[in-house]
Amino acid sequence: MENFVFQNGTKILFGKDEEHQTGIETAAYGKNVLLHFGGGSIKKSGLYDTVVASLKEQDANIVELGGVKPNPSIDLVREGVSLCREHNIDIILAVGGGSVIDSAKAIGIGAYHDGDAWDFFTGDAQVTDCLPIGVVLTIPAAGSETSGGSVITNEEGEYKRAVGHGTMRPAFAILNPVLTYTLPAYQTACGITDMSSHIFERYFTNEKNVDLTDRLCEATLKTIIQQAPLVLEDPENYAARAEIMWAGTIAHNDSLGVGRSEDWASHDIEHEVSGIYDIAHGAGLAIIFPAWMKYVYKHDVNRFAQFANRVWDVEIDLNDLEKTALEGIRKTEEFFSSIGMPVRLSEIDIDEKHFEEMAKKATDRGPLGGFVKLQDEDVKEIYQLAK
Repeated sequence: MENFVFQNGTKILFGKDEEHQTGIETAAYGKNVLLHFGGGSIKKSGLYDTVVASLKEQDANIVELGGVKPNPSIDLVREGVSLCREHNIDIILAVGGGSVIDSAKAIGIGAYHDGDAWDFFTGDAQVTDCLPIGVVLTIPAAGSETSGGSVITNEEGEYKRAVGHGTMRPAFAILNPVLTYTLPAYQTACGITDMSSHIFERYFTNEKNVDLTDRLCEATLKTIIQQAPLVLEDPENYAARAEIMWAGTIAHNDSLGVGRSEDWASHDIEHEVSGIYDIAHGAGLAIIFPAWMKYVYKHDVNRFAQFANRVWDVEIDLNDLEKTALEGIRKTEEFFSSIGMPVRLSEIDIDEKHFEEMAKKATDRGPLGGFVKLQDEDVKEIYQLAK
């Protein structure tokens, strides 16, 4: 096990009606609030009214910025930075899913930067501070409610890039599973895929003697696998929704990665797909992750066989570990397909046209991955396996 420092200061308020605490939690950071959200769903559901009423009970000065889309754009981030400076914003309140939260974080770091917020995502600037972020989560998926990372898209050049820093972790996050009842099945499935992928990125490690976190990863994955069909069958199953919502947070609050090297190649490879084609991140991961697994499993057949056995209950064939490993990969792909996810690029009408371009862009800052180092030719081969 590697040395590690673990600190996650996000306060979690979990359960029914906790969104009514939004005003009290926000007031601890100041009066001037940038209320950041996506489209009209929070207004249709009544959540917008609840949040605004809670803020006004604390005499908050509310500045609104809606319009966040999946794969949030740097253009809206720039608008948010200008609003923060103009209105002397004390805290950004993100009401929505990972895209809204990621956008809020980018605004939060941009408010402390004299240049363009995109500088952080190209590596031309380093994060030093971030405005406090509060969250009312509506989509369990990205885990951004307790993570220190943000992913933003720049339509100019079709780039999708990530940045992370401890100051970007939200100050508080409100998680009420009831708020997820109205999510479409496809969006729910995309979230399930995303949180599963966050665990995969940590599970496939070269670090030895990390059985405790192996077991924690496996337990979280098995919970997701068990609860996913229940949520899709009965969207108002509170118990199942609660399990999925908490699993999404655990998957990406860094506790599953302590003491172990991580990979993250699959996320970078997928970012190029959604950066160009603007598909849902979870759908892209359902396609890319099994392809990545097929490409790298021989690097550590034992770990893939363990994954197959402990997560998918595949009996280990001691005479043919490769067979066991491949069965685990097959079951992973089968699971994604069973919840309505695409598992081939062809299923979403993506051909080979941009494979070389995407592979070069994915590796333009160096090789990808911690489990196996991937160059542009490797990435292109993974796209081929995914087609």
